[in-house]
Amino acid sequence: MAKEKQSISIRLKLYFFIIAIILTVVVGTSVAAYKMNAAQIDGYYKQSAADNAYNFSTMVDGDYLKELRRIGESEEYQAIREQAEEEENDQLVQDYLEEKGMWEEYSRIRRQITNYKDNINDIKYIYIIAHGDKDADHDMYLIDDESTSLSEFGYYEERETELMGMDLTALPEPTISNGDWGWLCSDFKPVYASDGTCVCIVGCDIGMDDVMKERKNFRISLIIETLLLTAAVLICAMLFINKTVVRPLHKMTLEMKKFKPSEHSDYEEAGVMELDIVNRDEIGEIYSGIRTMQMEIIDYLNDLSQLQEDKRRAEDDIKDKEKQIGKLSEETYRDALTGVGSKAAYLRKIEELNRCIAEGDTQFAMVMVDMNNLKLVNDAYGHKAGDLYIKGCCSMVCEAFKHSPVFRIGGDEFIVILQGSDHAARLEIFEKLKNDFEASYANEDTDPWCRYSAALGMAEHASDDNTVELVFKRADKAMYANKLKFKTEHGGYR
Repeated sequence: MAKEKQSISIRLKLYFFIIAIILTVVVGTSVAAYKMNAAQIDGYYKQSAADNAYNFSTMVDGDYLKELRRIGESEEYQAIREQAEEEENDQLVQDYLEEKGMWEEYSRIRRQITNYKDNINDIKYIYIIAHGDKDADHDMYLIDDESTSLSEFGYYEERETELMGMDLTALPEPTISNGDWGWLCSDFKPVYASDGTCVCIVGCDIGMDDVMKERKNFRISLIIETLLLTAAVLICAMLFINKTVVRPLHKMTLEMKKFKPSEHSDYEEAGVMELDIVNRDEIGEIYSGIRTMQMEIIDYLNDLSQLQEDKRRAEDDIKDKEKQIGKLSEETYRDALTGVGSKAAYLRKIEELNRCIAEGDTQFAMVMVDMNNLKLVNDAYGHKAGDLYIKGCCSMVCEAFKHSPVFRIGGDEFIVILQGSDHAARLEIFEKLKNDFEASYANEDTDPWCRYSAALGMAEHASDDNTVELVFKRADKAMYANKLKFKTEHGGYR
């Protein structure tokens, strides 16, 4: 006779389950709390670095810095700078700048940097750098605070890692890094001359050594507190589970093994359960149910047909419940806010277009729409205003492309599939929609959430496009170019 496999008791299963649940919840909550705390602090310092870099970039004269950069890059000045550095004689630099008529403004900006840094908490460095082209690996310092040597002006230093390969018009978002100067949150903003050329960047570094030290201490205390809390909760949970579930189930298991129904036997002879379980919960219901079932087995042992009918009905009930549990709600294909197609509807449409492409019978174009300033509206006027802004922008798109399906594929992203008459007149409709958005945004007499604005990009299906994705990518790329133009003309919002 084959040896039976040793089963795992429900007690162990419950213990393992409770341990897993508590560890997941406590540890997950702690990790989420830590990450949220860190993200909020990092976001604050990144925003502060960006704001201060931007603020100071607006305080300096781009035309002056353009001329200063030209002087600093000259061989004549570089020779004087090297001599001043070697002799530790800043007067040579000052004399040269005075000779060129640049010293008074240079000195004023140095004082301005010093005062700005001293009057705003946490700022560690503010400096102005002449940023080379995107392939350069060195940049030149123009102006720093009064604590630095004048010979720093014109000094070429290896480019910051986060600026490698970057163009002045596409500077990176604020970064947090740990290097030779400690933990810093840094951001860079461009400075433009009157002719529109970007001549240099303003860098702002906020010291985060204390923040990172506190974060480390917080992480350690969080781990200790999490471990202690987990242990306490586990002990309490084990005791509770043991008292309310494990012990009663163990008693019932032993009693059930004694049950041996037979004809002409009473409850006691058959071994019907008789325990002191008075739980007013599922355990009590299970006990009562099993006991009642045992008594019914004895009472109806001679009526097997009735018992089989009851069994059949019970099985039918179980099947009905399984069918109800197994039902899935129909996938909605309409966006609740705007009434246009949802992302699910868009994915279904893409499958249809891909089949048409494979069959070689399709002609369509795609218009990518990404709203401008939705975050500004949400932050400044609330999400109700943001919803009105979304619906208004969507309405303009639907009104323009009356004969084409419009889909909302993200919070502020829409896409239009142009076919038929809209496809034939796509260029005219597209340009009109762009002009309408520009006119709406320029109307300052209406509420801010009614000044609709969106970046647009259009791409047509080409004969060598074997999937819709290729057309989408071109439309998306064109849209981002339009969005960059908007940000350049009107500024971005953080």
